[in-house]
Amino acid sequence: MRSADCALLFLSVAIAAFAFCFVDAALLRAAALPDEAARSEMVTQLRLTDLALFTEARYTRHPSQADLHSAFQDHPLALEHFPTGSLIGPPRHLLKLGAGETAP
Repeated sequence: MRSADCALLFLSVAIAAFAFCFVDAALLRAAALPDEAARSEMVTQLRLTDLALFTEARYTRHPSQADLHSAFQDHPLALEHFPTGSLIGPPRHLLKLGAGETAP
């Protein structure tokens, strides 16, 4: 067997495995739909809040609840001292506010 034939065989197997990943994901998603509906109903009944992404600061735990100055809550010139502050910024609607406007 030539090396080009080996490469073609390997490439074919790799493409088939890659395609199977998508088929498997679709099958798993279809199997999980009833559980997802039950979880959504439970969240609605229990009135659960947003997912806590990080555990450090209140403005990184719930980005939807952040305000423009929460990162500088100690004093106006305070530097960001939580690592997650560099990973997630304030919500987009807060960035669009003008100088004298307030959030709705």
